[in-house]
Amino acid sequence: MILPRRAAAANGPLAAGLRVTAAVLSGSIVTLLAAMTVVSGRLARRVVTPAPRVADTRIVGLDTAAQTITLDRTPDTRLPGRYGLFTSGAETYVKLGSVLTESDTTVKRKLLTHIERGARLGAEAAFSGWYYDRPEQLQVPYSPELIGSPLGPCPAWLFPAAQPSDLWVIQIHGRGTTRAEALRAVPVFRDLGLTSLLVSYRNDGEAPRSRQGTYTLGATEWRDVDAAVAFARRRGARRIVLMGWSMGGAIALQLALTSAHREHIAAVVLDSPAIDWADVLRFQAGMLRLPRPIVGMTLGALGGEWTGPLRGSGDRIPFDRLDVVARAGELRHPVLILHSDDDGFVPSDASRALARARPDLVTLESFEVARHTKLWNYDQDRWTGAIARFLRERGLTAADAGEGS
Repeated sequence: MILPRRAAAANGPLAAGLRVTAAVLSGSIVTLLAAMTVVSGRLARRVVTPAPRVADTRIVGLDTAAQTITLDRTPDTRLPGRYGLFTSGAETYVKLGSVLTESDTTVKRKLLTHIERGARLGAEAAFSGWYYDRPEQLQVPYSPELIGSPLGPCPAWLFPAAQPSDLWVIQIHGRGTTRAEALRAVPVFRDLGLTSLLVSYRNDGEAPRSRQGTYTLGATEWRDVDAAVAFARRRGARRIVLMGWSMGGAIALQLALTSAHREHIAAVVLDSPAIDWADVLRFQAGMLRLPRPIVGMTLGALGGEWTGPLRGSGDRIPFDRLDVVARAGELRHPVLILHSDDDGFVPSDASRALARARPDLVTLESFEVARHTKLWNYDQDRWTGAIARFLRERGLTAADAGEGS
């Protein structure tokens, strides 16, 4: 159809304008998508790349005469209880006691590590739930061990029970930390008659590095801990409790679901566990106020078969396999979950969902106020009592089995 000359003349500028608008919009969309891809790629790499400890508070005052320290006020530094502080200067790690005074911007705490008069500490510091940072601080016998894993020898600490027993607990630390995280739990299990084995795993800075050097959030790390189960079996363990902290909880659950040794696993104890990583990442993205599409793209970058360059790793994250709520029907072992609704890093939603899905196996001890993996620090008596009660009810203490069994 041939348009009249007037119509053609009228539509010419309009069509040209529409083409310009479309080009501008297309360019804007491409730019936006490119920016979102860059952000999601950076976030994906941040999730799987081991990183050094990050300072999260500042030392603003040190009184060596009174043995007190003043820190910037944060949701963590104002918590009741005993904690640790990584710093620099005269000491690299100090133990902290109770809060003495608090203002809108600072918190003064009692020092439990003696600082000599005139000593100086660096201003930048990292607040921690570790409390103990070396095994000899527990003042109980222990031995350093090397556990052969698929990637090579993984260092471990072995704390024998006071009396010979076939009951062991294998402690699995979380992401971005080391086996020292679990030292505070050794006395609890020792009092119950269990031997404690604190293990390392690939890419944690102590165990061998994988080819990619990145985390898979439990999808491959469980194999190194499975080697620790075999080690314990060779040393006489017949019933093994797995205890996982944060990402260590994800590793423990993968082990319980997958290991060829799972008939020797008697129970699982989890502190602030990552039970559904997609849920964890959505929560953290929300804390960073990232748009929802970024979250979806990040999950795609981490879990895609062909998105290795985006995440900086050849290993995809199998989120479906790591979602233990979805796999709740596969659980066969009793599970105790200790989790705070005020965790601030790993939300307790998935822990609650798993407890609802398997009330026959899963016991949830829910805390408030306490922050991520700092439940022991916040309320040691309640934390210890929950674990002791859980194990005693299932006959998993030396007193139940008879010492020397």
